[in-house]
Order: sequence, then C-alpha cells, then structure tokens
Amino acid sequence: METEEARDFNERCTQCATVSWGITDEGTYYCTSCHNVTERRKEVESIVDFTPNTKIQAISKGIKKKRKLEKGWEWYVCEGFQYILYQQAEALLSLGVCPKLKDEVLHNFWKRYLQKSKQAYCRKSVYSNENKSAVSDSCPSLSGLDSEPELFSSCSFPFSESDIDSQSDVSCKLILPNVKTTKSERTSLCSGSVDGVEYLRKKEKGILKMTLPMTLAFCYMSLLWQRETITLSDLLRFVEDGHIPYIKTYQNFPEEMKLYGQDIKIFSIESWPVYEDIYKKMIELAKFLDLPRFPDITENCFLHPNILCMKYLMEANLPNEMHSLTCQVTRMTGIGEVDFLTFDPITERRKTVKYDVQAVAIIVVVLKLLFLLNDNVEWSLSSLAKENNENSHEDQPYFDFRKWYQTMKKIIDEKQQKQEEFRAKYMWKSEKPLYYSSKNRPVACKRRRMVVNLQKQFSTLVDSTPNPEKKNPSSFQLNWAENQNITCFHGHSLQKILLKKGKSLTTLNSQYWLSTQKFCKSYCKHVTTYEESNFSLSYQFVLNFFSFLLRIKASLLHEEVSLIEKRLFYKKYEKKNKASKLKKK
Repeated sequence: METEEARDFNERCTQCATVSWGITDEGTYYCTSCHNVTERRKEVESIVDFTPNTKIQAISKGIKKKRKLEKGWEWYVCEGFQYILYQQAEALLSLGVCPKLKDEVLHNFWKRYLQKSKQAYCRKSVYSNENKSAVSDSCPSLSGLDSEPELFSSCSFPFSESDIDSQSDVSCKLILPNVKTTKSERTSLCSGSVDGVEYLRKKEKGILKMTLPMTLAFCYMSLLWQRETITLSDLLRFVEDGHIPYIKTYQNFPEEMKLYGQDIKIFSIESWPVYEDIYKKMIELAKFLDLPRFPDITENCFLHPNILCMKYLMEANLPNEMHSLTCQVTRMTGIGEVDFLTFDPITERRKTVKYDVQAVAIIVVVLKLLFLLNDNVEWSLSSLAKENNENSHEDQPYFDFRKWYQTMKKIIDEKQQKQEEFRAKYMWKSEKPLYYSSKNRPVACKRRRMVVNLQKQFSTLVDSTPNPEKKNPSSFQLNWAENQNITCFHGHSLQKILLKKGKSLTTLNSQYWLSTQKFCKSYCKHVTTYEESNFSLSYQFVLNFFSFLLRIKASLLHEEVSLIEKRLFYKKYEKKNKASKLKKK
C-alpha cells in the first residue's frame, strides 16, 4: 500500500527512529525504511466519510500496486541462468579476458544449448502449449529456427543492465522467444518463475539440465576455446575470492524477477565448486553440444606444459633451472604435442587434459628425479648443499631442499588456516530473504532482519577490527619478490645435484620409485588409489602443497603423477607386465 494512507501515523520507528510508514495487507503499520512491523493497525473510518468513486479508485489502485509488487515479470528458469552467465562473463572481462569470450564464444555456446535442449531456436519448444510454440513476430533474431548457431558470429550478448527497463522490452531482447502460455502456467503459486516446479520435476533422457555448477562449466569451456590465461583452478579460486559471481547470484536479479518457492532449490547453493565436478560437467556439456575440435594448443599458448610449469615453479619458489628438466620430461613423454593437448569432443577416443594439474605433476616428477623424496636422499642432499653454501663464497647459493621445505611449510600452514577460517565464517545466507510462498514473505523478511541485527551485535563483541579489504585478483597466490623477509629460491643453483656426462646432465641421485606399481582396469572410474600412509612424508608434503595451490584433492594430483610416470618409464611397466603374465602361466 502507498505511504499516503499512513500519513496520519506520526510515531517514530523503534528500530531506525524514522517516520515513514506503510500498511501491510493485514492492516498493520510497517516502516518503509527498515521494514519493522508494528502491532498497531489502521483505524477504519466510516463509509459515510468516503464518496463511492473515491473508494473504488483507492481499492483498484491498491490491487494494481500489489500485483506489481508480488508477481513481477513472467520469467523462465533458463532466463535466470542466462542472467547469471551474463554477470559471470562481465566479471571475466574485468579480469582482462578478450571481449570475444562474452560477445561471441559464450553467447553462441548458450544459443546452442538452448537449441539442443529445445528451450529456444526450435519449432517445438518445451515451453509451448501442447508442444506447439507460437513465436512472436516482434523478435527478429528468431528467423533461423532449427538451424545451429555458428560459432564466432558477430552478435552481442543480450540482457544487459541497460535493457532492464520494462517487461515488454526484455521479452524481445532475451534469447528465449516469446511463447504463448496458458493462464495456469503464468500463475505459479509454488515458484516465482513460470516453469520452476516443472523444471525440477521433469527428467528427459538425453537432455543436460542446467545447474549453477554448469554455469562455471560454460565459463571454463569458453576460456578453453579462447585459450585464455585463466585455468580451471584459477577460475574456482576467483569464485571463492568473490571476483566471479556464483554463490548468492540470485540477489543480483532485477527486482521484477521474483524468486521464491521451488526457485530456491534451483538458484541457491551452499557449497564451493569442486574441480573434478566442474571438469566432468564441461566434458558432458561439450559432448551434448556436439562441439567441433577446439583451437590447437601450441607451444606459444599459455596452456602448454612448458609455460604452465614455469608459472608454478615461480609460485612454488623453486629454482629456475628446474624448467629445463620439466621441458625434457614434457618432450620425452609426448604430452606437449598438439594432438595430445587439443580438446576434441567429437572423436571416439576423447583425450581430456587437466592442464594445470598436468603441469604441477611434471614438477613433482622432476623433484622425485632430483631428490627421490623417500625421506632419506633429499635430507642427505640438503646437508651437502648446506655444507657447500657455508664453504663457498659464490653469489649463487646451492638449492637446499630442507630449507625450502621449512620455509614453504610455515607459509602454507598459515594460508590453510586462513582459508579454513574464511570458509567457517562464510555466510551462506544472502541479504535478500528467501521464502517459499508470497504469504510467508513478511515472516521471512522479519526473521532476516533479526538475524542481521544479531550478527552486527555479535561481530562488535567478538572482533572490533574492521574487515580487511578484498585483494585484487592475480594469477599468483604467492609473490616472493615483494616479501623481503622470506628466502627466494628462484636463483639458487642445482649444480651439485646435476652431474655432467659429456654433453648431457644426469642427476646425482640414480634411483627412482614409481608412485603406482599397478594401475586399475579400464572399467574402473580411477586409474590408481592414494593412501598417505603408504608414501613418504616428503612426498605427501609436496602433493599437499601443490594440491592447496590448485584447490584439488591430493589423490587427483597423485593420479596425474602416476600417468606421467607410466609414459616416462613405460619400459619398466612392460617388464612388470611380462613378469606377471609369466607367473600366471
């Protein structure tokens, strides 16, 4: 109701001390500033005091205002996901990616998904009545129905913030075509969207249903197509740091897009995205869209192992001389070839590469080649390096694994503690209250206000220091050049660990142990298993350190290390396979 009807009530609000009142549907006064609801009710005046025409105008005006406030626009679930994708694309642009990612690549991927899922750009839409859609003639972008959208076509991404002026304007600017719906479909009592209830209930075979994690799969697939410098681990880290919208994205919806009821189950999530989950969804999405071979990953691309290894060597504070060894491992295993690195969803044998995990696994293999990581050899070599550094007066010190281990362990323990505290204190509930029906809206708003007030009171009691400002996004989590109090190992030498034999270099350590002795069979979901108790402490630390940088499980990195070792030491595996077959005979 309008504030003019409550102008006779001049008492100050007990919460915010302002005088700005409105009247709820039940007749009680509520503060329009802080939404505090009082127990006072508006006194009903005599009917004689009103003229009939004035009364009818006031009632009709109130009903119109109520409908506009409670119902809002008629919108579909896919339009909500489209708005989220738009916000994520804008966030990626602010991080420095090419504008083509939003205007061409992601735009066409989304159009292709709408067509494949029969939600738009097709003659038989799932939203039409009796499977017959009546497409509005006012939308010229729908002239190519049933034709697959071409990738990299010059078209802009719709549904910008400037377009949100009226419901009629947005209906023509959205990708989703205007479809005639029945009265029962438009009036949804269990959800703010038109198809919220049906979306959760419907399970059609062969159709990939859109979810919030799927939006990140769209973003990563677009980044991979563009060969951008943001890996999947970087994408998930930016999500956790709040640079890319993912958690509580529904609170950025336009006010006219009412979200309640079953919509909460679709657009609300209370868990952080997992690397393996997003990666698998990206593979499923590429197969569902029947995408062609992605652009080639060459040596000049950021996703090539040689470049990624240099990045993670710098971030792990390891010597620069290790880069030549990682390049040799890449060349000997063949994982740097274009056909191996390029993603092709159509081929029968799809080769999927976790680029960041693969690069880190190469570094782990090189560390094993140099120091063995068996809780014995690495400490002996560290003692030798310490002795040489004490007796030598050269500017370039020798790399000491023990000193590196002590330095990195202290830093990673602090980072892990901060991350655990951040995740423990994270508020999953949004400032925008959620309710399962329009009748429960006042109660939900009141409860949310109580929670916010209690949080403010407890925050002042527990921690009086202000919250630190959010850091600017960066590809590097650890910067050793800026910190003068911590030893930087980038310029340290591996001279005492590497021995020259003619024109080639060999490691002082001549031994090597395989991370996996026997791989699982092909029908198993994993190639190997990882139990920490079966491995040395130094190997566990290296895995846990790089797993923390990538926000993945240590078992996933161990699996990638085993696959690289299988390629590097394939002769050893062949001998073991032959020996096992002879024993069976």
